[in-house]
Amino acid sequence: MKSLYKYFFRGLITILPVALTVYLLYIFLAWMETAALWILRPLIGSFYIPGLGLVFGVLSILVIGYLVSKRSVRTLLSFAEMPFTNLPVVKSIYSSLKSFADYFSPSGKQGEQSVVILRMPGHAMEIVGLITRRSFTDLGPGFLPGDRVAVYLPMGYMIGGYTVFVPADWVQPIDMSVEEAMRSSLIAWMARPPATGGGSGTPAG
Repeated sequence: MKSLYKYFFRGLITILPVALTVYLLYIFLAWMETAALWILRPLIGSFYIPGLGLVFGVLSILVIGYLVSKRSVRTLLSFAEMPFTNLPVVKSIYSSLKSFADYFSPSGKQGEQSVVILRMPGHAMEIVGLITRRSFTDLGPGFLPGDRVAVYLPMGYMIGGYTVFVPADWVQPIDMSVEEAMRSSLIAWMARPPATGGGSGTPAG
């Protein structure tokens, strides 16, 4: 009986990530198909090919990406964003999500940042974090002077995180991408690192 439980949970753990990924992709594709059908039905009538929603969604994203690369469109977009950037509660949510998305965009700040290990002097504990700020000149007074950096410390399972401001010599860059660090933090660093991957298997908070 004990072996049956072991085999069951081993099979569950094996199939669960695949099943969840397929399910989320299914939801996305179903939503895109519905949206495409709603938009294109007045133009194409009853003629519809399954999968057209995915093509329409990808093309729409490409067109939007091309348009927002134009300065005039970005100016118009800034006016459209005004309701989201001025309402008290909506402003906080929208600004946070937009800053997070901009950080991971190809033209955002991700390329300027690095994954680091934070070590406090006199302590053997190591924490993996992301440098999010290297300059404090645009912030208000009150921060300690000197060469300091802001380090974001993600918590396991993405239930939150902390941003700490520490001396620059407390951190050491490691050979790991931001995506890999966030993915490892999401699962509390329980996955084994790939054999060819550079980076540290150091546990993180």
